[in-house]
Amino acid sequence: MRLFLIVEEPIDVGAIVTGAFRPDCGAVATFIGTTRVDEGAEVEGAIASVEYLEYEAYRPMADRKLEEIGAEIRERWEVGHVSLVHRLGRVDPGEPSVAIVVASPRRGPAFEASRYAIERIKEIVPIWKREVWSDGYVWVGSQVGTRSVE
Repeated sequence: MRLFLIVEEPIDVGAIVTGAFRPDCGAVATFIGTTRVDEGAEVEGAIASVEYLEYEAYRPMADRKLEEIGAEIRERWEVGHVSLVHRLGRVDPGEPSVAIVVASPRRGPAFEASRYAIERIKEIVPIWKREVWSDGYVWVGSQVGTRSVE
């Protein structure tokens, strides 16, 4: 089973993990990326903190790129299951923005494939993150080091 999704609702991590259980796989590795509150950043003499993240994507390509990553994983490692799910829209602190679940007969390939998946998502999937701070926002990757104050 493979699951490659871009979603606009909260990610059901439990269902994704449970969906990876297989009798021929002794390892299920998960990576869950969540929004963290990055408090205490000083910008122009003021202390600011991240309040939430917003994700946008070019959906047709993002869907294809998640499937491409899944195919790359299957070519490189012996895996029985791969799920890659990324959320769009507002993601509050503590909420998952990405879930990666890989099942394999052995733990090594499951860990390696999971790590590979998150790095490839950041590298090739057209998803953009806007960090909304207490004093403005910044699009990560496009305006690094600057913050637009609203």
